[in-house]
Amino acid sequence: MTVNDALRLIAGVFVLASILLAHYVHPAWLLLTGFVALNLIQSAFSKWCPMMTILRKTGLKEG
Repeated sequence: MTVNDALRLIAGVFVLASILLAHYVHPAWLLLTGFVALNLIQSAFSKWCPMMTILRKTGLKEG
């Protein structure tokens, strides 16, 4: 698995988890979805994502 693949997987899991938590626990969990979206948007412009730095440190390679 590459860094980009892992990043997409993690973002998808976080969005899905926050939607489920918002539905079953409390709507405020949608703030997590917003945070993930804002992070993806800023990374599109800055070409830097904190999660990618973490994933590289775990040994995943660029694809």
